[in-house]
Amino acid sequence: MEEMICFPHLGIVLPHVGRSFSVFGIEITYYGVILAIAMVAGINMSMMVARRTGQNEDMYFNFAIIAIVCSVLGARIYYVAFSWEYYRVHPEQILNFRGGGLAIYGGILAGILTSAIYAALRRVKLSLLLDTASVGIITGQIIGRWGNFFNREAFGAYTDTLFAMQLPEAAVNSADITSQMREHMQVVSGVPMIQVHPAFLYESLWNLGVLLLLLYVTLGKRKHFDGEVFWLYLLGYSLGRIWIENLRSDQLLIPGTGLAVSQVLSGVLILCALAALVRGRRKRS
Repeated sequence: MEEMICFPHLGIVLPHVGRSFSVFGIEITYYGVILAIAMVAGINMSMMVARRTGQNEDMYFNFAIIAIVCSVLGARIYYVAFSWEYYRVHPEQILNFRGGGLAIYGGILAGILTSAIYAALRRVKLSLLLDTASVGIITGQIIGRWGNFFNREAFGAYTDTLFAMQLPEAAVNSADITSQMREHMQVVSGVPMIQVHPAFLYESLWNLGVLLLLLYVTLGKRKHFDGEVFWLYLLGYSLGRIWIENLRSDQLLIPGTGLAVSQVLSGVLILCALAALVRGRRKRS
């Protein structure tokens, strides 16, 4: 029963949501499968946009392979850096990717750096590269967040709203269970369950809205300047993240403060994106 996940107000009960499955004796995590699907979907989306906008789609395939590796490493380094109190005691867990622990902003920053180096080496326009890659990145994020669902992580605080999600207490990280969650704990079929915001679902749906906006601008030929889609991506994603991060109980905090790293970085990126969009529009007019 510890594999059960419920959405009580929606009448949804999923009795057996495992974390992994076995193929020929090899354990494969759903988290890894979801991330693999997200990567393939993201690559194909960027290649489709490249094709529709008259670019070399093969170049984006080659770029994506390099960028994915660098972004995953960046996401892990970012997560470990801001969770150092744990990893300095458990250094053997630093390279344990199977259990989760990837911070998307670390991946984004690593991806931007990789893009800059790749564009310089291939002598292509960085702003156009970032525009096309952004559509693929947000596609991957939409799908990738569902890895958190299988891992029972990246959930929010206690809630009794329509989309409230119930998780077995024993299936989640005890450090992420707040006193309010414990006060409102319920027993379902003999299993103690916490009831929380499905923050991963909120972010996935928000990202879907951002993707539709980017496709509308890109394929609808409403782009005013190269780089606009990239800045719209950062603006749209960061606006959602600054709200959703406030709901989460597993925030990465700036050491010595009560400030969530993602919220601070989101705020900075929102200001940068707004400034870049205004500047770009003015130069075009």
